[in-house]
Amino acid sequence: MKLKTNKTIAKRFRITKNKKVMKRHEGQDHFNARNTGKQTRRKRRDKQMSMAHKDALKAGLPYAGL
Repeated sequence: MKLKTNKTIAKRFRITKNKKVMKRHEGQDHFNARNTGKQTRRKRRDKQMSMAHKDALKAGLPYAGL
């Protein structure tokens, strides 16, 4: 039987060629006028997730090759 990909996980995370797990920085939608410029610039970049979450991501993304 085929395994199902968790679509919410698939939309939020991506796996790089070197098996790093990347996600978009949270809090980008609104209320950004109060942020400092440093916070705004940091939100433009993707964040690397720690490998402590690897087992949970592996269950949600069975064909990602983690």
